Order: sequence, then C-alpha cells, then structure tokens
Amino acid sequence: MLVRLENRGEISKTMVYASPFIAVVLTLIAGVFLFALLGVNPVEAILSFFITPISTLDGFAELFVKGTPLVLIAVGLSFGFQANVWNIGAEGQLTVGALAGGGLALLFFESESLFLLPAMAAAGILGGMAWAAIPAFLKTRYNTNEILTSLMLVYVALLLLSYLIHGPWKDPEGQNFPESRLFPDAGILPVMIETTRMHVGWLFALAAVATGWILIARHVIGFQIRVTGMAPMAASFAGFKEKRIIWITLLMSGGAAGLAGMVEVSGPIQQIVPNISPGYGFTAIIVAFLGRLHPVGVLFAGLLMALTYLGGENAQIEMNLPNAVTGVFQGMLLFFLLAADVLIKYRVKFGGPKTAGAAEGAG
Repeated sequence: MLVRLENRGEISKTMVYASPFIAVVLTLIAGVFLFALLGVNPVEAILSFFITPISTLDGFAELFVKGTPLVLIAVGLSFGFQANVWNIGAEGQLTVGALAGGGLALLFFESESLFLLPAMAAAGILGGMAWAAIPAFLKTRYNTNEILTSLMLVYVALLLLSYLIHGPWKDPEGQNFPESRLFPDAGILPVMIETTRMHVGWLFALAAVATGWILIARHVIGFQIRVTGMAPMAASFAGFKEKRIIWITLLMSGGAAGLAGMVEVSGPIQQIVPNISPGYGFTAIIVAFLGRLHPVGVLFAGLLMALTYLGGENAQIEMNLPNAVTGVFQGMLLFFLLAADVLIKYRVKFGGPKTAGAAEGAG
C-alpha cells in the first residue's frame, strides 16, 4: 500500500508551539521501553535520569552550569537558522573562544586586575567570531556551503587545542598531563551560590536571551533576518543584502559560541584541558530547534538538554548504565521533534493520489 504525505495547507500555530512538549512526552515514553529492553526498572531509571540529579541544591545548581553554554550557543545559532544560514561549527568556535580567553589568563598569570575577566570575555567573543568569519567569507565570496566549512573547522580547532596543551601551553608542573596551568583567581568566574559550582556565567546566558529577544522582536536586524529566511525574493526586493545577513548571523553565532567557551574554561574547568566541551556546540543545534528558534524557548530547552547530561552521568553512577544513554535521549528527542514538525505540515495518506479521470467518474 502506497503511503504519501499531503500538504495540510494552513499550519496550526498552536501545534507549532505544542510539538516540543509532545516530543518530550514521546521521548519519555520511548525511554521507558528502552530501559525495559536493557533489563532495568523503567520507573527507577526515569527517576534516576530526570529527577534525582536535581533533587539537591548542588544538583540543581549544576543544571545551570551545564545549561549556560547550551543557552549561549543556541541563542546565537537561532539567528542564523532563521535566515537559513546553517552554522554547524559552533563546537569549533567554542574551542577557539576558550583558547582566546584562556590564553589571555595564561598570559597574565600573575595578574590580579579586575579587568582580566572582561578582557577574557571579549577575547572569547572575538575568537569565536574570527573562526566563524572563515565560513562567512567563503560563503559570501565563493558561495561555499557553510555547513561543510563550519563543520570541518571544528576538527581544525580541536587539533589546535591538542597542539597547544601538548606543547607551548602545557603546565610545566603538571606531571606531564596534557593541560594548562590553573588560571589565576582574577581569571575565574565568581560563584553565585556558595558550596556549588554555579557561576556568574549564567547571567551571561540570561543577558544573551534578553538581547536576542530584543533583536529578533524589536530591532530592524531581526526583521531582516526573519524576512530573508522566510521569503528571500521579498527580502531582495526590499533591499536587504543577503551577504550582510550571512556575515551578521555567522559572527553573532560565532561570538556567542566563543563566549560559551570562555565561560567553560574560566568557570567550572578553570584551566584549558583536552576536552573543554562534551559536545555542547552540536547539542545546541537541538536546543535551538526545540526552543523554536526563540530566545525564551531556547532558555527552557537549554535547561532540558542540560538535564539529559546530568541524568546520563547519574544513571551511569547509580545504575551502571552506559554514558551513551545521554546521546540516545538527545537523539530521540530530535527525532520526535522532527517527526512532529513533519506531521504539522503534512498529513499521512494511504493509496495513490486521485487522478482527474477517477475524480470525474466519482462525480
């Protein structure tokens, strides 16, 4: 039997905003079956994955620690995605931002200046923007696919990180471990809640959400970005320059990712190590779409995805489950979200389309 998709015509706005919640519920249901197949009590596993990690003050604070880079990166990416500019290399921009900001802390290792942290933040933003400027230049100058160039630059950034911490930036007193020396106190983000790791980087994420909302909803740049993404021909007739939008969106997303990298190395890590990020740059893509490319939606989606990281770690410790469970949950969430989006735009039909002759005969 032939199965086809038929365009629904008008899209329900209610379903557009409800679909992320539907995807979350379906992910939980699928998770129950997954844990059952693994021979684990599903109820205990779900509680261990989603409830236990945030049942204490320390765990709750850790949610914001892991949510900070996800929200920062996803807010930046959402601008490009709305304009159909596909920056897939935020992980590389995060890495270069961490190197730029962290390198400044290592350069002024003995500094006690209050200006060190702001300078590190600026360096992180500029580092991420510089790395994003490469696919922006290639796209606008040679029409090179930004998906491929931004993605390939991730591996270049990781190789640069590996070279530096195995070479010139390696801690001379680190007993041959591939890591930099610890940052000075002036280069470490202050903690917001004592006895936890929650730092002021979360305020950066909230500021990014507020700034993103103002730009996308109240500023002419946000209007141009939305029009360019929804109706490129109309944007062209209105005089909106496509190349300018490409540069703006890639630099914004690169700067946000670079700041996230600086926040990671100056916040929870406090030095430069081989694995700065567990894949925040890629996970933030899911966060952006789960949040419907809206800064406020991204805020809540980022916290949800942060919970999957905490849940995976907790399930690994308490129930001896593989750490890959985190990736499985994130993948299922993306799958159900995409499936919901398809069904919002199309309805499933069985059988071939009606021909003109068959329609006349029926009449």
